[in-house]
Parts: sequence; structure tokens; C-alpha cells
Amino acid sequence: MLSILFVAALALLSSAFAAPLTERAISAAYVFTAFTSTSESNLYVYTSSDAIDFDLLAGPTYTPATGLIRDPSVIYREGVYYIAYTTDWTGTNFAIASSTDMKSWTLLTTVSTASSVITPDNTWAPEFFLDPNDGSLNIVVSLSTGSYGPFLPYVYTATDDSLKNWSGPTVMSGVSNAGLGYIDTFPVYFNGEYHIFTKAESNNKKYIEHAVASALTGPYEFVQTGDFAGWGQLEGPCVLQLDDGTFRLFADGYSTSKYVYADSSDLYNWSAATDLPRGLSGFVRHGTVLNQ
Repeated sequence: MLSILFVAALALLSSAFAAPLTERAISAAYVFTAFTSTSESNLYVYTSSDAIDFDLLAGPTYTPATGLIRDPSVIYREGVYYIAYTTDWTGTNFAIASSTDMKSWTLLTTVSTASSVITPDNTWAPEFFLDPNDGSLNIVVSLSTGSYGPFLPYVYTATDDSLKNWSGPTVMSGVSNAGLGYIDTFPVYFNGEYHIFTKAESNNKKYIEHAVASALTGPYEFVQTGDFAGWGQLEGPCVLQLDDGTFRLFADGYSTSKYVYADSSDLYNWSAATDLPRGLSGFVRHGTVLNQ
């Protein structure tokens, strides 16, 4: 009798631990969503076990009825994958699509960025950020009130679990310069601080710079500027923490037709930039890698 109860308890325990994995249609540790050098209107999805060697899961797998699908940022919530993406070069909205298998996608909503705070000419690079400090789900978007600049990052926050309703925008204070501003802002929460990696548009240079704040919306202080890591001109940074604690930054080397990654243990000291293998470098463009 005891052995039967033990086996039953073990089976129940095993199923409880297995549940989060069985909910996911994609079992790979890392997923990467991107558009490509051949199309701004098609989504490509890749998977990887080590966040270096990525294999194509599906692509092109989603083409919006109208507009573009640039800069797709991916998250996973309760059995569903979501991407937020840039819908056009000009305009006052970004879009969110959803999928349960990352192969078939449906438009979930289009989020207007026109408000009493700002009516932008450009709405670029929406980036999901799940804040581990307060549990809020946010999207950081680059908005410009001029023709392609100057850009500032603004925060939108989900007001319910549908991901159709968002409050904001709230500007990220301290993130500005004398040039065309900052684009492609990616936040990371680490050791009680918010770090952002963002592309500076100044003097015809596009370097990823690093700023820190005690709150998501700032005020931010830049701690590393210019070509501080020796990566050259990059855009579309994405930073994730690997299972071993290492931080890995991915970025689009638009000027060299490369897609690169670099590693750090503390977000300050980084390795040299290395090309993604398997033909992805030079093919994929600005996207997001998710550690599942």
C-alpha cells in the first residue's frame, strides 16, 4: 500500500514540475524573432539550446495584412507567445500579434501612440520588458516628433492581462542628446538598478550606449558612451541573462551587414563582438532573443 502511494505521489510531483514545459509548444531554451535583410514585412523565428547556434523554426511565418513587421520583440505568457513590432517607417502606432506555436500568428491589437503627451511622426522599435521589481509588463517605444528625429524612449504599461490595453506614454527622463536622440532602447533590471542599452544617433554615428537609473522611467545617467566596448556602429540591442548568469547582448551591425553578440558578467565589461553563425549574420535584422 505504501509503495502504491509513493508511486502515485511521485507521479503527481513529476507532472507538477513538467507542467510549465508541456504548456510550451516550443521546448527550446531560447527563441529569436527577427525580420530579415530581404523583407521588412515577414517574421522569422529561430530556436537554440545555447543562444549562439540558432535553427530556423519558421519563416516567413507571419506577414501583416498591411504595413511592416520590423523590430519584433517576443515574450511568453501563460501558453501564448506575443510579439510587439514596428508597423511602418512613419505613423502613430505599433502592433502586437500572438501565437501558441510561433508558426501561426494572429494580430491581437494595434496600440495608438498619439496622446496628449505626444503625437509622434515616427513610432519605432517597441520592446517588451517584464519588470521583475514590480511585476508590471511594459513596452518601451522610440517616438519622434520630427521627421526621423529627435527620438526619445517612452514607456507603456499593460493595464490588464489581455495585452490590448496600455497606459502611457511616460518618457524615460535623462535619455536625450544634442543629435537625433536615442532609438532601440532595451532595459535590463540587475542588482536593484535599471540598465538600458540604447542606440545614440549623434554626429552620423550609431553607437550603443549604457545608462543606469533607480526607476524604469529614470532619471537615467549615462555610464558608458560612444564606442565604449569597441563594437563599432550597431543598432537594435537586446540583452538577456543566460542560465549560467552571463549576460549576452545581441545587436544588428547594419553598416557591416553583420549580426553579432557579446558577453558580460556585470553589464559593464564586455567581450568583443562575434558574428552569429549558421548564416544568420547578415541575414537577420533587429529582433529579440528570449530565454524561456
